[in-house]
Amino acid sequence: MAHLTLILGGARSGKSTYAETLARELGQDDVLYVATAQALDAEMADRIARHRAQRPASWSTLEAPLHPGRALLARRPRTSVILLDCLTLLVSNILLAHAEEAFSVQQAAVDAQIEELLAAVRELEAHVIIVSNEVGMGLVPDNALGRAYRDLLGRTNQRVAAVADRVLFMVAGLPLVVKDGGDGDLSSH
Repeated sequence: MAHLTLILGGARSGKSTYAETLARELGQDDVLYVATAQALDAEMADRIARHRAQRPASWSTLEAPLHPGRALLARRPRTSVILLDCLTLLVSNILLAHAEEAFSVQQAAVDAQIEELLAAVRELEAHVIIVSNEVGMGLVPDNALGRAYRDLLGRTNQRVAAVADRVLFMVAGLPLVVKDGGDGDLSSH
């Protein structure tokens, strides 16, 4: 059974850097990086290229902007660490795929893919690290799509945190332990 760590934080809080450092410490070269980002514009393509260049060349990458749980089960990786970065973009991808539909349909689509992901996590023999943004600490968005996104990501973070063995919240590059109920040896973090 997998050990699940959820790393939350705001924009530029150090989430991804911390997650990659943790993955490197736990898995060294034996890491599968699950990427949910899509290069929909030049700035995002550049951002993806920079992230890719920062990761060790020995790590495997699985591009899964939608259905990462399904992709993981299809691949059945034999790796000690899986790093999924990030739920924030996954929920955005799902929401945009269903942008013209009712909120209940959007919610059902997000819930289905998160259940697929959690089922894959339960089935895999790996330490799984999931990164996500905390977007509910700011202003209430001024449009319906923004409010739907905030609500869907907030519910998703709660759902993943509830089953995670360990939850960290990043502030200015520093990890705060929110939940530590796992048996993974992360004493240095």
